[in-house]
Amino acid sequence: MTTQKTHPFQTLRDLLRYAVSRFTEAELAFGHGTATAYDEAAYLLLHSLHLPIDTLDPFLDARLLPEEIERALSVINRRAGERVPASYITNEAWMHGHRFYVDERVIVPRSFIGELLEDALQPWVNHPDDVADVLELCTGSGCLAILAAETFPAAQIDAVDISHDALDVAKINVADYGLDDRVALHLGDLYAPLPDGKRYEVIITNPPYVNEGSMQVLPAEYRHEPRLALAGGDDGMDVVRRIIAGARERLTDDGVLVVEIGNERDFVEAAFPELPITWLATSAGDDMVFLVQAADLPQQ
Repeated sequence: MTTQKTHPFQTLRDLLRYAVSRFTEAELAFGHGTATAYDEAAYLLLHSLHLPIDTLDPFLDARLLPEEIERALSVINRRAGERVPASYITNEAWMHGHRFYVDERVIVPRSFIGELLEDALQPWVNHPDDVADVLELCTGSGCLAILAAETFPAAQIDAVDISHDALDVAKINVADYGLDDRVALHLGDLYAPLPDGKRYEVIITNPPYVNEGSMQVLPAEYRHEPRLALAGGDDGMDVVRRIIAGARERLTDDGVLVVEIGNERDFVEAAFPELPITWLATSAGDDMVFLVQAADLPQQ
């Protein structure tokens, strides 16, 4: 006679409570799409159980199969024990209502430029429907290039990254959105792989900008991400300097450069004291993204 194993967890509610306790006890860092232990636990459990990730309540008291419980516990243990970002466990990230494929070859998509693209960068871009060419530098997973293609429906998008691995991920996302004919992926260092003489009405970039001091104290979750996509040198401005130095040559006369720099505003202002910078308002404040007009950029 065989005895059926009795599991201490029976319902999704049981697992949710347990996951929140584990995540809180482990003092996990959030910021890859969720902000609390509860939100992250709900997302991971719904995803692991193949349930709609925006529909929790109807399933809370549903009894789970033993194999479902084991699968969910494996996810909880990996998140709490290894401190792997949730998006690397689920191979997806959500940004501004869009789903993107991700894995450890790219940083988890998160960008305030996405918010600004929802308003088509107005009033700095007067006629979004007339924009013909957009450049994204340091594209990573390709998320901003895809959002730019939706924002500027007549534009061709060039997206550049120095990482072959990152572009392999971007290729998946571009194909998923059916944008192979509008988003061109380029392997190389910033402006180097682009066609000679080509100019853009808009250049957007979320480059590596974390200063070395901050890199040394990053939470474990962020250390799972490629260092190449995060580290910006002693003051975080190594790549930003090169982007600004080359932007004027690549922008049309009325073009704009939009750069995301996270919490590095002080370093930006110290590095570019003479540059006329406009700080753009986002949901996190007005010190995350700046804009420079082509006429104000230095000539090479």
